[in-house]
Amino acid sequence: MSAKILISVAMGGAFGAVGRYLMMSGIGHFLHAGFPYATLAVNVIGSFALGSLIEVMGLVWSPSQEMRSFIVIGVIGAFTTFSTFSLDVFYLIERGQMMSAGIYIVLSVALSIAGLFAGMMVFRQILA
Repeated sequence: MSAKILISVAMGGAFGAVGRYLMMSGIGHFLHAGFPYATLAVNVIGSFALGSLIEVMGLVWSPSQEMRSFIVIGVIGAFTTFSTFSLDVFYLIERGQMMSAGIYIVLSVALSIAGLFAGMMVFRQILA
């Protein structure tokens, strides 16, 4: 692991995090609903962006490892980690591993939600 790649990821992460904040703030300002439209939007946009970039980088553009890390891991990863989950599911399905894809989807969603609940409950008990 090189320092150049770490710096690239960190710089991209800063851009992605600010982009997510701005988009969520903007959407939240216009849509005052009980549904998480802003989170849905960044997840869908991030997944679309990652899918687009993967194809472009596979077909017509071969960026350096630092640039790839800056964009994919840094910018898009900080904008939304859901995009990486989506790509993992795509690759499992593309390889014909439907059962693995289904298990990964269910486990990712269920265990992530369970982890969130568990973390909240543990610290409610500790800090109460």
